[in-house]
Amino acid sequence: MSKKVAKTNAMRLLDTHSVPYREIVYDIDDGEIDGMSVCRKVGAEPAMFFKTLVAKSREKKIYVLVIPVLEHLDLKKAAKVIGEKHIDMVEVKELLGLTGYIRGGCSPIGMKKAYPTYYQQSLLNHEEIVVSGGRQGLLIGLAPADLLLMTQGKTADLIVR
Repeated sequence: MSKKVAKTNAMRLLDTHSVPYREIVYDIDDGEIDGMSVCRKVGAEPAMFFKTLVAKSREKKIYVLVIPVLEHLDLKKAAKVIGEKHIDMVEVKELLGLTGYIRGGCSPIGMKKAYPTYYQQSLLNHEEIVVSGGRQGLLIGLAPADLLLMTQGKTADLIVR
């Protein structure tokens, strides 16, 4: 028994471009929305479940960085890849205004603006990866090539080693 899921900006954009994806709905009533808890709830392998992070340069230029959910972003490495001297994570209170999404529901697809987007290169090792669907309690599974195309994304090594 599955209930109808209200479309998010991410889903509408994928539908408009006829990009195949699958919806994965999970319960958030327990407050457990951290990566490991969500992986457990939906039965996803952590290596194929990616989180969306948003950073900014000192000049306030915004960047989207998408890495495996259990990994940690290396800000110095990411700044070098992007071509900036220094980047910092945006504050949670800035996220909605910049992206149209809230913490725990930030999708790399369908943000308010098309920001430069970089993915941990390991996404290419999977036939399908999972990202936020645009709100807490909703994930989207899709082919990495489709995700890269929809976001004009680039791949690089972005994580702490």
